Amino acid sequence: MEYEVVIGLEVHAELSTKTKLLCGCAAEFVREPNTHCCPGCLAMPGTLPRINKRAVEYAIKAGLALNCDISEYSRMDRKHYFYPDLAKAYQVTQHYYPLCKNGYLDIETEDGERRIGITQIHLEEDAGKLIHDEYETESLVDYNRSGVPLIEIVSEPDLRSPEEGRIFLETIKSILEYIEVSDCKMEEGSLRCDVNVSVRPKGQKEYGVRSEMKNLNSFRAAHRAMEYEVKRHISILEKGGEIPRETRRWDDNMGKSFPMRTKEEANDYRYFPDADIVPMYIDREWVARLKEEMPELPSERRDRYVRDYDLPEYDAGVLTSSKALAEYFEECIALYDDPKNVSNWVMGDILRITKEQNIEHEDIPVTPNQLVQLLRLVDKGTISGSIGKNVLEEMFATGKDADTIVEEKGLKQISDAGELSKIIEKVLEDNPQSVEDYLSGKKKAMGYLVGQTMRATRGKANPQMVNKILKEELDGLEEE
Repeated sequence: MEYEVVIGLEVHAELSTKTKLLCGCAAEFVREPNTHCCPGCLAMPGTLPRINKRAVEYAIKAGLALNCDISEYSRMDRKHYFYPDLAKAYQVTQHYYPLCKNGYLDIETEDGERRIGITQIHLEEDAGKLIHDEYETESLVDYNRSGVPLIEIVSEPDLRSPEEGRIFLETIKSILEYIEVSDCKMEEGSLRCDVNVSVRPKGQKEYGVRSEMKNLNSFRAAHRAMEYEVKRHISILEKGGEIPRETRRWDDNMGKSFPMRTKEEANDYRYFPDADIVPMYIDREWVARLKEEMPELPSERRDRYVRDYDLPEYDAGVLTSSKALAEYFEECIALYDDPKNVSNWVMGDILRITKEQNIEHEDIPVTPNQLVQLLRLVDKGTISGSIGKNVLEEMFATGKDADTIVEEKGLKQISDAGELSKIIEKVLEDNPQSVEDYLSGKKKAMGYLVGQTMRATRGKANPQMVNKILKEELDGLEEE
């Protein structure tokens, strides 16, 4: 039987406010436990919450970026559940009247553009963090994160493959970075997602029973978890079994999911309005002003790169996928008027090295000015393109300028015709069979001879001059 995959995502993003959602404690990430908390964070008797206006503003900006309707009336609710990292035994969130509703996000897939519905974006507070010892005999609680403002972006079940789910997550991350409401540092827990997966026979309208996996904090883990669940669901159905509605835990090391508990319904959480927090009436003029102040979004910047810099859509998509990378690119082309050449180096070698060394785009150690200096050395023929790639790796490792590295390592390109002619004569003398092959009509033999010349000069020979002189020498032998 052929099955259709149905996936919905709940994306949690910590907002980049200075203080927490309901108190004045610092919301920044720190490693020393329980240093950024107060009686309010710990739910001590007599404390009263006060909503953070900047968190509301950031939630609205996220809603505008994702084409949502911004509510005129909104309020906070209490979501009751018992867990050690939740001091109040309830979470302040939004259930009945979220800030943002009925949005959408267009994603680019191999099959073209797909529109994914956004059910709502609501504001809520984060829980603390449980720390388990290696023997799993004790658990400690760090309340630094308790009360940090979150937005939860809830998609419609419109995603039809794990790959679409991954693209959706990457696009959300990019948008939140562009509008500067979250740093989206997944390694610090600033961006996490819950994955809801089900399958149904092709053509069936009713949804299958879904399972949920919580707090996935990397694109890789989310993608693998979705793939695993799809296969698990199909395998059970093919054997005539039934899918239990449950919450599961994903173990990325094992590449498997494990049951945790049966899936809760909304009624289980006993939602009701938080009487300590006054309802919010969202001013329309404020929303209009925020909309006018919205920065350029990734899709808009991508279109501009294609239009103004004549870049291929693929190049533009890669460069604008990260705000930090796009800004790096633009700083380069402000100094060097060849966008396509810059794009080639950034997309090729810069991204390769950052991936190999696990460097974030905002932390690229080679400045735009340094990269442009390197490109100019290649343009002038001071070094070859292949040598330039080696120089770039050295720049990443040492922080030195290209000029300095080229000088210290003696990498200047050999462009002296007399010197190259002597080297080429020796190459021809050492490779008589290749010379004979060329003279007999096997023109590909010239490529081998070029390679031998470059090898003899350790890559420092000017390739254009090598080709020119070598052809002249071989053609001269042919005439003889």
